[in-house]
Amino acid sequence: MTIEKCVSACVTLGYKVAGLEFGNECFCGSAIVNGGALATAETQCSMNCGGNPSQKCGAGSRMSVYALGDLTIYPVPEIQKTDLPGKWAYKGCLAEGPTKKIWKYQSILTKTNSPTECLSRCSRFGFMAGGMEYGMECYCGDVVDIETNGGAARPESECKTTCPGDPRYLCGSGARLTWYEWSLTDPLYKWTYASGNAAGSYKFFVPGVVVPLMTNVGVNGKITFVEKAGTGPPNSTGAFELDPSLAGDFSKAWRTMRGLKTDVFCSAGLTLPDKAGRQITIGGWSGTSTFGVRLYTPDGSPGTTSINDWQENAAEIRLQKGRWYPSGMIMSNGSMLIVGGEEGSNGDPVPSVEILPRTGPVIEMDWLLRTDPNNLYPFLYVLPGGGIFVGYYNEARILDPATLDTVRTLPQIPGNVNNPGAGRTYPLEGAAMMMPQKAPYTEPVTILICGGSTTGAATATDNCVSIEPENPSSNWTIERMPSQRVMPCITALPDGTYLIANGAKQGVAGFGLANTPNLNAVLYDPSKPVNERMTVMANTTIARMYHSEAVLMQDGRVLISGSDPQSANYPQEYRVEVFEPAYVTSGLPRPSFTIADKDWAYGSQHTITVTAGNTANMRASLMGAVSSTHGNSMGQRTIFPAISCAGNSCTITAPPDSKVCPPGWFQLFILDGVTPSSSTWVRVGGDPAKLGNWPQSKSFTLPGI
Repeated sequence: MTIEKCVSACVTLGYKVAGLEFGNECFCGSAIVNGGALATAETQCSMNCGGNPSQKCGAGSRMSVYALGDLTIYPVPEIQKTDLPGKWAYKGCLAEGPTKKIWKYQSILTKTNSPTECLSRCSRFGFMAGGMEYGMECYCGDVVDIETNGGAARPESECKTTCPGDPRYLCGSGARLTWYEWSLTDPLYKWTYASGNAAGSYKFFVPGVVVPLMTNVGVNGKITFVEKAGTGPPNSTGAFELDPSLAGDFSKAWRTMRGLKTDVFCSAGLTLPDKAGRQITIGGWSGTSTFGVRLYTPDGSPGTTSINDWQENAAEIRLQKGRWYPSGMIMSNGSMLIVGGEEGSNGDPVPSVEILPRTGPVIEMDWLLRTDPNNLYPFLYVLPGGGIFVGYYNEARILDPATLDTVRTLPQIPGNVNNPGAGRTYPLEGAAMMMPQKAPYTEPVTILICGGSTTGAATATDNCVSIEPENPSSNWTIERMPSQRVMPCITALPDGTYLIANGAKQGVAGFGLANTPNLNAVLYDPSKPVNERMTVMANTTIARMYHSEAVLMQDGRVLISGSDPQSANYPQEYRVEVFEPAYVTSGLPRPSFTIADKDWAYGSQHTITVTAGNTANMRASLMGAVSSTHGNSMGQRTIFPAISCAGNSCTITAPPDSKVCPPGWFQLFILDGVTPSSSTWVRVGGDPAKLGNWPQSKSFTLPGI
């Protein structure tokens, strides 16, 4: 050992202090800790260095110290009980449980762990108990976990390991936690636990004939189900239409549809803004299916027969790039933006975007290539400022709608408290929503993302995050959820709230990759203060995991269907349920209305006649037509337009432009207090891209413009 070797070794390891003792021992650190003090004389370091007898390398309990820059000396460490962050308070020293850790969320902070670092991390993610162990380990959880997992109080003297991030303090010891609690008088979150009618209700709706990959409420009042090829019986056509008005008569409720020629497994879906409200699915599983473009024109009405089928001809109309797990969005100009995917089942990435109808070549995106395979089914929204929000993996950005270049990269999306790299899109699947826009549309719009998971340990995420993407100073707000959830579905409700349902408490999306179904529904109300927005609602008895869906019906209930985890523990699920929100289970009388003009130009005014309900404080909501698949509600938007009433006549003013409200079909509800009516479909913004004349092929029936 020499002075040069020891110093070099410490610098290489990233330390700025090197010390030599007993002639041959080298120590590295960032400061003098544990009450070390300068010796009274340098001659006390009297041992020759083993590798160079002309040098001195400390002595017994004496150390020759070398430092880069100023040398910091810390006193004997102690428990930090004052100057703590936020509302934290020291509680004591804990022994770990006999068979498991007290708190499951562990972060290894080799160089930075300290009470301030650890507890700030815990409180940011909504955890009101936290502690440090082995010096460098940080744990976050809840006080109730101590008793649940067998933790026990121990003498403070047993928590004696120095914190590497702040050597003034102690951070537990072996199997010992220095622990702290957030003030109960000012909690980090307040969840409401609803009961009775206020909790809503799951109800069996109709026996199913298919396990849907995607569901879509049509402008004809019926709901289309399309399935992954091979999911159902061998003779299945892969497509069915449900008439909710006939749910009590199984023989009449379902209509077999035909026309699908390729596999829709993991495709995208949209409702077009053409005058027929055609539905489209885009992409698919393998081969020709990945190029698939399939169209259906809804016909008939509730209680009457529909006859139209899906139409497809891959030889005439196809994507430029084959895509498995892409997303789609109606742009402000009425065209379709198709984003991302892979070449087929677990194939190479397709890190590009393209426009339908075709206007040019595909555009390659480096950020899609870099984040594959954790960016599939990205979240897409037109922003009121005109840009396009894209959320993928644990990143988000805003694109220019004309060039599709990035105009702003948003802060990284937070993950789990112990894994900032947790993701939000398939296969680490969460769900996203655009929060309500309200006339006069001056407030910044907010994007909400809930749930997700991690690579490796596949720890399901237990929080929602939100951001105002057009606010240059905005960052993500974290709100802890009542339970972990991967593969959730979120449904926007007409009163401006959001129902979070389905999914699992552990795992990732895919076949046989998750367990412990989450049977509880949660209501998210953005009108309440942050961290007070979640209400624990009713439970179901049916596991809804991979390939489960949720869509808003015209009567305000949520249709919940599917589950195809291909697991021995969780079978394919054909039963179809409805979730009845509290505005249904309350039994309050529901308003109703009639409207003649259902094709709205931007900024136009339209009269409705209220046939039931109090118009004194009446509201109206426009709910975008949704294709629900893999936690992605393509087309979702909630808009509260301006409304004024006189007597039983009300005037609704359409949204002002295609940025606030991209062209499309919307369910129009009116609300008497918190109670919505049933909806009527209206079209807002027309068909600026002239999709009604597309595609020019004899294989497709065109509605015209």
